[in-house]
Amino acid sequence: MPRAGTPHPADLLYSEAEEDLRAAVRALLDDRCPPAAVLAAAEAGRPYDAPLWDTLGRDIGAAGLLVPEKLGGQGATAREAAVVLEELGRSVAPLPYLTSAVLAVRTLLGCDPEAEEEVRGLLGRLAAGRATAALAVPLSTAPGGAPRPTVRADADGRLTGRVTGVAGAIGASTLLVPADSGLYAVAADAAGVRTTPVTSLDLTRPLATVDLDRAAARRLAPAERAAAAVDRALLTGAGLLASEQLGLAEWCLAETVRHTRERHQFGRPIGSFQALKHRMAALWLELVSARAAARNAADALAADSPDTPVAVAVAQAYCARVAVHAAEECVQLHGGIGMTWEHPAHLYLKRAKSAEIALGTPGRHRERLAVLVGIPSPTS
Repeated sequence: MPRAGTPHPADLLYSEAEEDLRAAVRALLDDRCPPAAVLAAAEAGRPYDAPLWDTLGRDIGAAGLLVPEKLGGQGATAREAAVVLEELGRSVAPLPYLTSAVLAVRTLLGCDPEAEEEVRGLLGRLAAGRATAALAVPLSTAPGGAPRPTVRADADGRLTGRVTGVAGAIGASTLLVPADSGLYAVAADAAGVRTTPVTSLDLTRPLATVDLDRAAARRLAPAERAAAAVDRALLTGAGLLASEQLGLAEWCLAETVRHTRERHQFGRPIGSFQALKHRMAALWLELVSARAAARNAADALAADSPDTPVAVAVAQAYCARVAVHAAEECVQLHGGIGMTWEHPAHLYLKRAKSAEIALGTPGRHRERLAVLVGIPSPTS
């Protein structure tokens, strides 16, 4: 791997190990997470499928991909995590992978785990799949745009405040809470902690409001280090979210092609109609570009490239829109059945729309990209 901070040639191809990981995750999700199961979980209001998470996180080892081996993880990179997220996007699986195995883990890795026993222990539990954690910031927070903490710590280290729009908080065992004096770990079931579900567009990634009233907490990092750790976690999350959006878009196109081959009108498959052919061909071209952007972001994160912020901004600005377009086309080209609750197309559209504003909107990432590459604002 190139030395951190040095240019490196991007490698967008999947390695044999990555393809093996994909095959294992896809086989698991095909068996345990079909659309009917996802719909049932959404109707039941379950935050995630705990037995499925045990298998993915613990047995396959996906929960610890980003955790170094010396800390109890797999010692893999963002490239492998991106492959898992592609498959999770393909099935819109109700699992806390992005929130726990990516955002929470990356935040903890920025808190000097070798020096802090509390951080090291929590990382080990997350990597082993024995616990889940959620970073208590609004899901809409973009890299480089984290607002001032809305939680304060008193002299006794107890936390008071409210954080809205937190993903992964429902069902998490630990909350990682940025406060005015640093980053704190709070047991989700501790006295003074209230997690209230809110009505979310995406039923497979529910949001919640977290209220803290003098909740006992353990400080993991001082304020300056905590801010850097959270921002790096948001950057990693945004870059890898592009892979989830890619997987979602690929499923939508594949399902649309399948449907238009089987659905007949006027004695022929509707997929043979020229207008529909053009729409699906145009979407396929968008997917090719989205794959390049998502893979480039994952590779840059894995290599700790100096171009990582640019790669992530490009990936999110593009892949978010492609995922929404693919989901919209999937609904529309399925006709009436695409609008029903029984067909899973609505789950993909809702995930695509919610992911479009998660970790920064496409517009926010375009603005950041302009700053990064030195393009002046039209109003400047």
